[in-house]
Amino acid sequence: MPHKTSRRDFIRQLAAGGAALAQIGCVRSAESSPMNAQRGLPPSPIPTRKLGRTGVSIPIFGLGGAGQTPLSKPDREAEAIRLIEAALELGVRYFDTAANYGASEEQLGRVLPPYRTQIFLSSKTDQRTRDGAWRELERSLRRLKTDYLDLWQMHHVSFREELDVMMSRGGAIEAIEEAKRQRLIRFCGITGHHDPMVIAEGLRRYPFDVTLIALNAADVHHPRPFIKHALPAARERGVGVVAMKIPAYGRLLRPGLLTITEAISYVLSQPGVSACIIAAENPQQLAQNIQAARNAQALSAEELARLEERTAKAWQEIAFYRAWT
Repeated sequence: MPHKTSRRDFIRQLAAGGAALAQIGCVRSAESSPMNAQRGLPPSPIPTRKLGRTGVSIPIFGLGGAGQTPLSKPDREAEAIRLIEAALELGVRYFDTAANYGASEEQLGRVLPPYRTQIFLSSKTDQRTRDGAWRELERSLRRLKTDYLDLWQMHHVSFREELDVMMSRGGAIEAIEEAKRQRLIRFCGITGHHDPMVIAEGLRRYPFDVTLIALNAADVHHPRPFIKHALPAARERGVGVVAMKIPAYGRLLRPGLLTITEAISYVLSQPGVSACIIAAENPQQLAQNIQAARNAQALSAEELARLEERTAKAWQEIAFYRAWT
């Protein structure tokens, strides 16, 4: 691996060059945007929580970069830019993406650079070797037009064999440690929506700062629920927890099940959960999700149980993502 100073300088140059091009070629430049980069962003109305033992606070709501959203579609650039700009205007300061989310990193890189120090930016890699992960980190930084990530995560870890590769000589953990030394990333994490036992094992084997896991009122009915296996393992170690699959691509929001406010309240009522990540199809849906997060209430054990009861007959269809590996 090249000397850390030269590699970091190289990445800084790439990020700076990309940011300059973005300023020239963006569909809506910073000067024409209602959020002029010279003014910065106004205070966000979204509450924050401490992110585990990291010592930083993050918004309780973040914008997801994949799924039913134009962010991951290369042919929907104008829609993606409108959505990202709307997110900033509505107070979103936490953006989640990944190397394999289609055009997501590039779409975010067209808008976010002028506001970089005011946001929390997360990406991921599904590579399990040092060299593979490092290549994706460099590409993520170029696409996002930044010289560092607030959070870099091992993406959708599903099997113990993947942990073995990641943590062996030449594994992706070496890329994490080198990236931290070079200050290319602030924090590291592990994500998963397939098997909570694998995530719990990963947290036992390496001191990740954050875990992004599937949590909702239907997943609790699964024979191996994340809420009973991965979440306690994170809490025991002070690992920050971010929840995903909150509305399960809308399936949890069907009539007779939950509202979006109830779905978010359920997740944010779980001890140790710092935030939730939800994608949006358009600015209107995003605004509704943000308002739901702001309206979220701390639920009692009885109230949580009532929400779980509503999903008891539909949990298998809602938790379809558990089959993804």
